[in-house]
Amino acid sequence: MVFSNLIFLYLFLPLNIILYYLSKNKTYRNLVLILFSLLFYAWGEPVWVFVLMFSVGVDYCNGRIIERSRGRLAAKLALAVSVGVNLSLLGLFKYSGFLVSSVNAAFGLSLPVPQFILPIGISFYSFQAISYVVDVYRGDVAAQKSYYKLLMYVSLYPQLVAGPIVRYSQIAVEIDERRTTSQDVSLGLTRMLCGLTKKVVIANVAGKLLEGFTGAPVGTLSVAGAWFGMLLFGLQIYYDFSGYSDMAIGLGQVFGFHYQENFNYPYVSRSVTEFWRRWHISLSSFFRDYVYIPLGGNRRRQYLNLFIVWFLTGLWHGPSWNFVLWGLYFGVFIALERLFLSKVLGRLPLVFSHLYLLVVALLGWTLFYFEDFGRLRGYLGVMFGLSGAPLWETKVGLVILNNLLWLIVALLFCLPVVPHVKALIARYASHRQMVLVRLCETVMNFALLFLCTSLLVGQSFNPFLYFRF
Repeated sequence: MVFSNLIFLYLFLPLNIILYYLSKNKTYRNLVLILFSLLFYAWGEPVWVFVLMFSVGVDYCNGRIIERSRGRLAAKLALAVSVGVNLSLLGLFKYSGFLVSSVNAAFGLSLPVPQFILPIGISFYSFQAISYVVDVYRGDVAAQKSYYKLLMYVSLYPQLVAGPIVRYSQIAVEIDERRTTSQDVSLGLTRMLCGLTKKVVIANVAGKLLEGFTGAPVGTLSVAGAWFGMLLFGLQIYYDFSGYSDMAIGLGQVFGFHYQENFNYPYVSRSVTEFWRRWHISLSSFFRDYVYIPLGGNRRRQYLNLFIVWFLTGLWHGPSWNFVLWGLYFGVFIALERLFLSKVLGRLPLVFSHLYLLVVALLGWTLFYFEDFGRLRGYLGVMFGLSGAPLWETKVGLVILNNLLWLIVALLFCLPVVPHVKALIARYASHRQMVLVRLCETVMNFALLFLCTSLLVGQSFNPFLYFRF
């Protein structure tokens, strides 16, 4: 099941909220969340629920062993087993076919290639599980004594299938004790609807327009068309993924959980380093705290550690060499910024540092988009004018003119417009004016729901891009 689905919006979610708040006992409320989360996950492929529950069982047992055996060999073994099982499941389902195919290609072999359907969300919940056992081992959190509470932490459907990667330490207290107010529910639903609007109104439209450029024969594109295509993909992946994160954070708040932000207007960045502090924050911080720093961080082998992290970051996104190339590409720019480029950018007018980031990001999205290296080379050749392509084509102008209002809105809301408006309202509005503001927000919510519903009618499946990662 996906959030951008009418069954979810008009049946699953309302029923979940009603049953949750009819349950006054916190134990029953947790049980409601577990049952609805497992139903949500099992909607498409029920068998993967058992993989999830098995993974949680392994982490639960090893977490208890680590706490009882702290400082002894048994704790280290339990940590190794838990991390090993999670990485093995991830490797089996996501990377085994890729590994065998790569070996076949490298050595001219014809080994049978495993064919597995990827369990949705395994990349996300595996990292959550690893963060839990590592934090227990480090003594940052106490081991959870209830299997079902740990299952609820991992399986909570708001963030289960596409993040953000929620660490146990961030919500440990709220698992046992959480209180929700009417304001929490209102703010959570508003955030959810804003995320849904990002997905349905902007990301989906960008995806349809994108097909006219990336799906066309490379020889028919102009330089402007190729760059505009990547601009559309940059908008699509940002609004799709940040929209999902908004929905996850909003839904979590409805049930009393407060997840950390996962996006902070990354396209306003002035460097690649800043971009990755603002984009997919939960993944970046995971690799920083559980890979980069344990490897030595900035203290020793800084640049080797950096490239290991970016190799893994790319590989995490998918079993394809273009993702590895994409990760290393960003690793190179971050290394260059650490060496000298940040100082150079700091001396330039802001417009040039912003332009630098946007060019680097759009070229990076090209590496990310094309898994076929032949298509990738051809598309990059057009972008840099190396294939004899014209600079401009009529199609680009027509697409821009026909979608000008949509494009202005899409570009405008890449900027922190909403936080600035909210800050101004909070600063200058009187109490009576705030009542009017709340009324306007309510009307806006119904309008957004109606708009999204009208666009979703007739669509049987409307997945988010990061479901496949």
